[in-house]
Amino acid sequence: MSRSNDAAPLTITVDGDPLRALAGQSVAGAMEAAGIRTWRSNPVDGSPRAPFCGMGVCYECELHVDGSAETRACMVEVERGLVVRTEGVGRVHD
Repeated sequence: MSRSNDAAPLTITVDGDPLRALAGQSVAGAMEAAGIRTWRSNPVDGSPRAPFCGMGVCYECELHVDGSAETRACMVEVERGLVVRTEGVGRVHD
């Protein structure tokens, strides 16, 4: 079975900006690939947070995805038209 269509490009929206992603990527993976390294703040001390484990255990990548708060971005696969909203520190690009 050919998997060539699995990597088809698509566009999601992150904080109102278009972001190109590939079918099969997680939201966290697409954001990392786009250079977005930090997108929320620690609720206790305000320090910048980003994905840590990449497998849904640590909760460091929680975002608003299609209106659902506290969604682990590493556990959600991108879909055409997906809307993501970050919280806290804003986006810091490396």
